[in-house]
Amino acid sequence: MRLIDRYLLRQLLGPVVLATLALTAVALLSQSLAGLDLIVNQRQSALVFLKVTLLYMPQLINLILPIAVFVAALVALNRLHTEQEIVVCFAGGMSRWRVISPAMRLACTIAFLALVMNLFVQPASFRTLRQELFQVRTDLAATLVREGEFTEPAPGLTVYAQSVNSQGDLQNLFIHQIKADGGTTTYTAESGRVGRAQGRPVLFMRKGTNQEFSSRGVLNYLTFDEYIFDLEPLASTDELIHYKPSDRYLHELFFPDLQQDWERRNRLELLAEGHARIASPLYNIAFMALALNAIIGGGFSRLGYGRRIAIVGATAAGVRLLGFLFQSGAEDEVWLNLGQYLTPLAATWIALAQIFRGKINRHIDITRRPANLAPYVGARA
Repeated sequence: MRLIDRYLLRQLLGPVVLATLALTAVALLSQSLAGLDLIVNQRQSALVFLKVTLLYMPQLINLILPIAVFVAALVALNRLHTEQEIVVCFAGGMSRWRVISPAMRLACTIAFLALVMNLFVQPASFRTLRQELFQVRTDLAATLVREGEFTEPAPGLTVYAQSVNSQGDLQNLFIHQIKADGGTTTYTAESGRVGRAQGRPVLFMRKGTNQEFSSRGVLNYLTFDEYIFDLEPLASTDELIHYKPSDRYLHELFFPDLQQDWERRNRLELLAEGHARIASPLYNIAFMALALNAIIGGGFSRLGYGRRIAIVGATAAGVRLLGFLFQSGAEDEVWLNLGQYLTPLAATWIALAQIFRGKINRHIDITRRPANLAPYVGARA
């Protein structure tokens, strides 16, 4: 790679990395606020909350990358053009393709990395995420008791705890159970804790009373220092983990098991998701081409390129929105999947066509001193 190519590539790579990190941080902050329910209502640890938040990252990064590429490319290219470094490249005899090739190679590399994340990293992380959320949803310690509320975790069972401390201990516990024969049992305890005994989930209750009223009208009353309440009937469930289209690998999207009722009914949705996994990385190339068109596609301007950037920015937003519309429509009409590929490819072709059709400005404004780029023109690695 020529020295000038490496210079242009470095000027683009830094802003792309910084923009990706900044936008990812903002997206993670938004996602973490939405996931606070795990700590507030489900009483999960901060480690579980962090794990769930990080498992969303592959999908967030894939959504953010085209925007980061577009914004970073505009910033870097605008600086290079206003300081006449790109003009120096043209004046030194470099062709249009030589000038834009570092940016396009960077966009193709990012698109390849995005494709790898779409095909392998995202489904692996989302499957782990789905399993983690399933464990949270079936966590007895979280579903059995809500602080200060009467809950019914099972038919005929009412549970109340005045408070739950940070260690998971239940304070001033009340349990009322209606038996199948019509009898009732009421437990009260100063404290309790969900645990396991002999491999079975149980509730350890300390310093309490047991009042049992049989169907024959007999009342039995006793006090205890410690009592073990069996939670095995509550733990047994026939619920299975259901993987959504975003959790599935590419072969599962294109070749679903049509013997399964859900997959047969949602075959088009799975197919649309599969095509979106392949097509979405192309937006990195399209947005880079649009950014190049905004800066290099027209003549040099000392007043800046605000109007051009605004037009191209609106165009980029419209292109991405159109891609989402094609993906949504493909869930009902399979032929619309073609639009998922044509949208970014058409945007790339139109942007590059305008760049190569425009007039090259080889005039250097001597009133402005270009950056130290001239010594690199024509140099080779």
